[in-house]
Amino acid sequence: MMSDKFVIAVYVDNKFGVLTRVTSMFTRRGFNIDALTVGETECPEYSRITISMSGDGYARAQMINQLRKLHNVKKVELLDKDNSIRRELMIIKVKLNENTRQDVLSSVNIFRGKIIDYAIDSCCIECTGDPTKIDAFIEILKPCGIIEMCRTGQVALERGNGSMISKE
Repeated sequence: MMSDKFVIAVYVDNKFGVLTRVTSMFTRRGFNIDALTVGETECPEYSRITISMSGDGYARAQMINQLRKLHNVKKVELLDKDNSIRRELMIIKVKLNENTRQDVLSSVNIFRGKIIDYAIDSCCIECTGDPTKIDAFIEILKPCGIIEMCRTGQVALERGNGSMISKE
C-alpha cells in the first residue's frame, strides 16, 4: 500500500467548536494529522484549516468526503502539489562555538534564514519556505547541535486568481 503526503484546505465558519469537530472526525476514523494550521481568512466570518497528512488514495478520498459532510464546513479542496504554493515557518535554536559559528552563519545565509536572537553560545533562526527546504536546513544544522525547534506546519494557497470562497 503506497502512502503519499497531501494537503487539504478546509473553509469553515469562524465559530467556537468547529476545529474540535474537524479534528475529532480524524480521530474517530483512525487517521493521523501530520500538521494543522488554522487562521482567519480575508472574510472574518470564515477560518481556513490547512491539514497535512499521509495516506493512500482511499484515505484521501474518504477524508475529503467526510469533511464535506460536517456542519459548518463551507468548502473542502485537495491542494495539488504542482498547482499550489506551500510554505512553512520554523524557529530553531542552535548551539554556537568557535568551531560551528561560521558554518551556522553561512547556512543561514544560504537558506535565506534570519537570525532573530544571538548569544555567545547559541542563536535562534527563523526560516520559511517549502517543507523540503525546512527539512534540508534542519539536516545541515544537526551536526552543530540543535537545542530546540518549532515548526508551524504548512500553509498553502492555489496558484492563480481564484479563491476557495467566492465573494458575494
